Amino acid sequence: MGDKIQRLNQVAQDGDIDAKIQRLNGIAQQGDIDSFYNIIREDVKLLEHIDEFPFVDTPLHISASAGHFPFSCEMMILKPSFVSKRNLGGYTPIYLALLNGHIEMVRQLLQHNADLVRVKGRECMTPLHYTATTKDHLALLENFLLVCPGSITDVTIRNETALHIALKYDNLEAFKFLVGWLLRKWPYWRKILEQKDVEGNTVLHIAVSRNQTLAVSHLLAWGRRSVNINEKNLEGKTALDILEGQQTQGVDISKMRVILERAGALIASSLPTVTSYARRLRLPVCCERAIILIAHQLKGITVERRNALLVVATLLVTETYQAALSPPGGLWQDDLFKPNTTTAALSPPSPAGGLLNESNSNITAPHRAGSAIARRTDFFGLFFHCNTLIFFLSNLTMVVLVPPVEIIGFFLSIVCFMLCSCYVISMLLIVQAPDWTLYIVPPLPFIILVVTLATALFYFVLSSALKGIRALLNLIWKRSKRIKKEERAELGAVSI
Repeated sequence: MGDKIQRLNQVAQDGDIDAKIQRLNGIAQQGDIDSFYNIIREDVKLLEHIDEFPFVDTPLHISASAGHFPFSCEMMILKPSFVSKRNLGGYTPIYLALLNGHIEMVRQLLQHNADLVRVKGRECMTPLHYTATTKDHLALLENFLLVCPGSITDVTIRNETALHIALKYDNLEAFKFLVGWLLRKWPYWRKILEQKDVEGNTVLHIAVSRNQTLAVSHLLAWGRRSVNINEKNLEGKTALDILEGQQTQGVDISKMRVILERAGALIASSLPTVTSYARRLRLPVCCERAIILIAHQLKGITVERRNALLVVATLLVTETYQAALSPPGGLWQDDLFKPNTTTAALSPPSPAGGLLNESNSNITAPHRAGSAIARRTDFFGLFFHCNTLIFFLSNLTMVVLVPPVEIIGFFLSIVCFMLCSCYVISMLLIVQAPDWTLYIVPPLPFIILVVTLATALFYFVLSSALKGIRALLNLIWKRSKRIKKEERAELGAVSI
């Protein structure tokens, strides 16, 4: 009898909870925060009851669909787990807000939580993926990448990036924007241009298969160095193989063929048998492991951690440089090129034995102003090598964390190089190096820097000239082709 009464009480309690959830959903539909707290007073665990369901329309889903920003923001703060929860259709609250056209509310929500861009819904589609499907949300796409750049790496269950999705939905403007954005960011993000879906197709394969000539032209014009034009998919086909297959379907592929062949595209049977992976296997195992480890660490590093490491590296550079300028024991303040044997001879015997005599002989030893007093001791060599190692490794860390591909990283690399040069010159003076090194070593960094900059300038001028010549030849070729076409048309008209 007691068990029956307990079951009846449980049924009544469940019915009461369901009624409260229905009331709460109506309040969420209206976006009434005051009414929400009134119903919470009746059951403080009401939100926990809703959270127990793996798939449910939470109050956040309902308010986001209706476009009530204050109520949605309140729900996000009180119950953060609602943000990633899916309803019975597999959609998250932020995704529903996008589907219902509440763009401004989405922007405001991102100011409170930028990670909303990476919340995955049905088929692991993120808000960034959704904006890549529509042609009217280019500004929102830019806003997503501004607040959360890492969202560009997210993929769907088909391993598709936002670039794959933009091409499949014929959203050329979004694709162009994404390509341009990638080429202006960190180098390892450019590898997304070679990301393959579950069928092994890169964005180049997708663009060729859909005969999107403008997309292929833009991709190869801006990201040629970041794209392997002869990459194969799981069927063993290159982009040119896919294009050849479209010819049998009556599709005009003449323009696409010219673009691919000028970029060096080949069919799979014409590619060398030794793959790039096989060439990488020829590297020493230790080098390969080191490269893989560094690349993996840099790929997964967050912006906060990168900034923290830069601060630590900067502090180490400052401390080691200061330690080099003020070594243990101090620096000589005068020049003495002849040993003062008189002082050493007149020095009385020391009760401490040879320690004071050794100090006296060190004082009267030849030295140069600015050189280290303790340079002749064994421990000074240990200090010198450890300090130098830390200094150069810290500079290398800063260069790695801010690659020279970007303009800021390029200038930082030059500054680090000049700082290392100053360190070397300072240490030559401090350790009292031979005179010939003081004439040969200091100019070397400047010579290396000038040669490097001259080489880079020559390469830039040469590549620009070659591009200009290539563009001129293409213009001449197109003009001659047009003239021949007009002549053929005139001959046809005359014959008729």
